Amino acid sequence: MAYRSADNMPITFHPNYQITQSLLEKLYQIDQIKEQVKGMPLTPKVLAGLKETSRIVTTHYSTVIEGNRLTEREVREVLKGQAIQGRERDEKEVKGYFRALDEVAVLANKHTVTETNIQTLHGLIIGNNTPTPYRMEQNSVVDSQTGIIIYMPPEAKDVGPLMTGMVEWINESTHTLPIPVVAAIAHYQFVTIHPYYDGNGRTARILTTLLLHQGGYDLKGIYNLEEYYYQHIQDYYNALAVGPSHNYYMGRAEADITGWIEFFVSGMLYSFQSVQKHLQLQSAEKDQSKTINALDARQKQALALFEKNEFITAKEVEELFHFAGRTARQLLQKWVRQGFVVIADPSKRARKYKLNNSLKK
Repeated sequence: MAYRSADNMPITFHPNYQITQSLLEKLYQIDQIKEQVKGMPLTPKVLAGLKETSRIVTTHYSTVIEGNRLTEREVREVLKGQAIQGRERDEKEVKGYFRALDEVAVLANKHTVTETNIQTLHGLIIGNNTPTPYRMEQNSVVDSQTGIIIYMPPEAKDVGPLMTGMVEWINESTHTLPIPVVAAIAHYQFVTIHPYYDGNGRTARILTTLLLHQGGYDLKGIYNLEEYYYQHIQDYYNALAVGPSHNYYMGRAEADITGWIEFFVSGMLYSFQSVQKHLQLQSAEKDQSKTINALDARQKQALALFEKNEFITAKEVEELFHFAGRTARQLLQKWVRQGFVVIADPSKRARKYKLNNSLKK
């Protein structure tokens, strides 16, 4: 049974979860990628572009989860100052979330989070420039299609004490638990308390972003979790909806949230891996570009042959450069020595060559 507050004192938060072997393995992989990405050189221009894209994608998916109708392209247009006719509310949500991400960048330099920080982020998300006080009346989470109540949050008088207890737990736990676990639990507890009439999901997601950035898991600011949530939206909702009852006071506070933490960390690993692959591909393309630029004029011309076929023969080189057969074969032998091509079929009558792997797109 969840304890109610007396004299508005904090309600101590004791999350129920386990650190499983699977979770430990995922956390290890996340840390490995974090360190690898930290050492990857990026020019200021490239980094700025990747950060901006990440912020736009984050804004798009976090708002679309809540029913925002703007496409990613339209989000970009709105953030550039363009208006989308008939989408005024959607525009306001997008602009608010983007401003809240600006605030996250400022707060990321701090080592703790406060209730005022959270209230400020919520205010920006809903389009206000001032911190939002917690709700003063009961609210509920209703199925948009059936109208059935699917979750009854705690009473308004308990919201403040519960939020204080959550924030105290966050600031204490960042010294004893892996930061991704702290962020996952904070996300869960925030939506469980549901301290506002609107904007709880968006604020929960941006709170986790803040905690991850404060804890060194910003990954240069070029990843997002929101796209993963959207792609697995039913799993996202199911993982959060734990406990024996839809009523907060009937077991929700004591529910085992290990499954939610596993889901959250899996999404984080997926997002980190996506960034890692993108940067590795970008690095490979950069190296390939340098290699291609180092080719001589004839080698660059010969690349056109490999765009059509995986293998070439001396006959095709003859036709390309209008060489005699012997000259074409000699040129191919030279290219083999230089590493431009490799012999794919050593047959003397119809010897085939293929492009060196380092030059393939």
